[in-house]
Amino acid sequence: MRFEYSAISDIGRHRANNEDAVMVDAEHGVVVLADGMGGYNAGEVASALAVDLIAGELGRWLKEAASVASMRDVRRAMEICVDNANRAIFDAAHTHEAYAGMGTTLVMGALHQGVLVIGHVGDSRAYRWRGGVLAQLTRDHSLLQEQVDIGLITPEEAAASGNRNLVTRALGVEDTVLLDLQEVDVAWGDVFLLCSDGLNDMLSDEDIAAVLAAGEPLEQTTQRLIDLANQRGGRDNVSVIMVKAHEPPKKTGVMSKLLRK
Repeated sequence: MRFEYSAISDIGRHRANNEDAVMVDAEHGVVVLADGMGGYNAGEVASALAVDLIAGELGRWLKEAASVASMRDVRRAMEICVDNANRAIFDAAHTHEAYAGMGTTLVMGALHQGVLVIGHVGDSRAYRWRGGVLAQLTRDHSLLQEQVDIGLITPEEAAASGNRNLVTRALGVEDTVLLDLQEVDVAWGDVFLLCSDGLNDMLSDEDIAAVLAAGEPLEQTTQRLIDLANQRGGRDNVSVIMVKAHEPPKKTGVMSKLLRK
């Protein structure tokens, strides 16, 4: 299976700096997106540390081990890389006054043996577009989601709330962090979308699905989502990574080549 990648991070319309970070390692099938938070410039530091360390370490491990690694091995490698990044951010926040209180959400993916292993911490999301249907694959680690889960508020009330950005889990906030992991089978034509909350706060799932349904090239689709989020207000930084699974080129036999001459 052949994969196509696109990634864009935009400052938005109201922020003075971009605290999101994205990284794509196409060679090893690794994608990482982080949405930082903290004091002046600290969010940028946290998100940059997260994507650099996680993508770098996981890519190096896959380069050496992918041919013999089981799915369990990949999941464990992702947990270790995230744990190392979490510790680095936590230590930096506690040794540099300017970085005090910094942290970052995370959503990432690793392609292995026809499966996308998705990991996330916080409210950055992963979606799958398949057969004209958009499905949210991750579940936000947020106060609002917890309130929805126990029935205190409805999903509609959560969508209209002013407290959408209160996360209950993030990298760098504590000395350990729990990474939620799941394995998703990949089929030809699948499009996976990873995003910071700057996208889904501005656009509904129906809005996102309408853009994907247009069937434009991947890079144009990514830019269209960013542009639409900014048109709707662009209150936050907005970042999108997209991965599309293509059918591999069909091998042509010698006889077929001769017959075409």
